[in-house]
Amino acid sequence: MKMTKLAALAFLTAIGTAASADMQIADIRAFETAPTAMAGGGFMQITNTGTTDDRLVAVEADFPRVELHSHDFDSEGIARMIHLEDGIAVPAGETVTLEPGGLHVMFMGLRGSPLVAGETVDATLIFEEAGPVPVTFDIVKRDMQHGHGHSEGHNH
Repeated sequence: MKMTKLAALAFLTAIGTAASADMQIADIRAFETAPTAMAGGGFMQITNTGTTDDRLVAVEADFPRVELHSHDFDSEGIARMIHLEDGIAVPAGETVTLEPGGLHVMFMGLRGSPLVAGETVDATLIFEEAGPVPVTFDIVKRDMQHGHGHSEGHNH
């Protein structure tokens, strides 16, 4: 039984997903960045298959800073990023989507080391209950269709 579980995990990881006992992570990606960019965004879908509410409290990766962010719009309709110091709630039995224009991981301090399409970023998601879950972000070209219809994330 253990071998089957490991084989399934290896297969899932190979197609841009990862899993722990109660967390399934899918569509793990980051957009390529310009050579001068100081930060890049990471996105994914997190499904809590367990019976206990959990919280993504941190992401660890080889960057000077990695933070969990959300977008908020001020009274003039201008988008601002908000650092989510308390993390992101992932209720039992639900899926939380990190996507452009919404919740996302922010890789900060790129300093001339851009995210390049075709490469990957290894990271570890840290959950309050589920603990660490290793993931690999696939770096993809910025595709205007990738936002699943959320055009507000593309008004730069």
